[in-house]
Amino acid sequence: MPAEGSAGSAPLLSIRGVTKRFGGVVAVAGASFDVTEGSITALIGPNGAGKSTLFNVVTGFERGDRGDVRLDGRSVFRHSPHSIARRGLVRTFQLTKALSVMSVLDNMLLADAHNPGERLALAAFRPVWRRREAEARERARQLLDVFGLGAKAHEYAGTLSGGQRKLLELARALMLEPRLLLLDEPLAGVNRTLGRTLLEHIERLRGERGLTILLVEHDMDVVMRLSDRVVVMAEGRVVAAGTPAAVRSDERVIEAYLGSVGPEGGARG
Repeated sequence: MPAEGSAGSAPLLSIRGVTKRFGGVVAVAGASFDVTEGSITALIGPNGAGKSTLFNVVTGFERGDRGDVRLDGRSVFRHSPHSIARRGLVRTFQLTKALSVMSVLDNMLLADAHNPGERLALAAFRPVWRRREAEARERARQLLDVFGLGAKAHEYAGTLSGGQRKLLELARALMLEPRLLLLDEPLAGVNRTLGRTLLEHIERLRGERGLTILLVEHDMDVVMRLSDRVVVMAEGRVVAAGTPAAVRSDERVIEAYLGSVGPEGGARG
C-alpha cells in the first residue's frame, strides 16, 4: 500500500519498499511508510509481522536487501549503526543493553555524542578534553535525575531492576542528542508503576523537546492513547496506516490480529 504522511508536512523518516530476507524467508516485504517530524508513531502487528526486523534494517543493525530509508531527505539505507546514530536516529532495544559491570554513570558516558576520548588529536590538549568530560558528566547526571536514577549513578548497572534499566536506556539514548528515537517495546517486562513513569517521559520528550518517536508496542490501550499515527504490519507488509481511531476499526487490522488477541484486548508477543 502507498505510504501515508501528514498533509503539508515533509516526513523526518521515510521508509520505501524495504525488503529483508533470511534465506528463503521474507521477513519484511516491501514495507513503506513515513514518520512526520514531532509525531509519536506506533508500529504494531502480531508476532512474526516483521516489526523488529524492520527496526533493525532502519537503524543499520541488519542489512536490507532492497528499498530505501531516508532521514530528513538523506538516505541512510545500509549505513552502519553508529553512522545512523550520529545523524540523529537513535534506538533502544526490547532487551536492554546496559553494561552490568559498569556504573550507571559510566553507561551514560559511553553514549556521549561528543566524547573527546574518540579523538586522538585532542589527547595532547588536556584542558580541552577535561572540560568536555566535565560537561558530559554534568549532562549525564542531569538526565539521570530526570529519570529518577540520580541516586544510582555510582551503582553497578547490573543491580538495577528491569524497569530501571529501561529508564537508563532511554536516558542514555538522549545523551546522543537524537532527532528521532526508535523505541522497541519500551513497556515489555516493566511493572505498572514504572510503566506509567516511562509513558510520562515519552510524552514529555515529544512535548518539551520536540522529539520525534517511532515505537513498537503491544499494549493497544497505550498505542491508542499515546500515538498520533499507527502503522500496522502483518506477514512482513504494511497493511494499514492512519489515526488510532481509523486503524482500530480497519477490517485489515482486525483480520491481522484474529487469533492473536489476548484476554485484555492487547496483541500477544
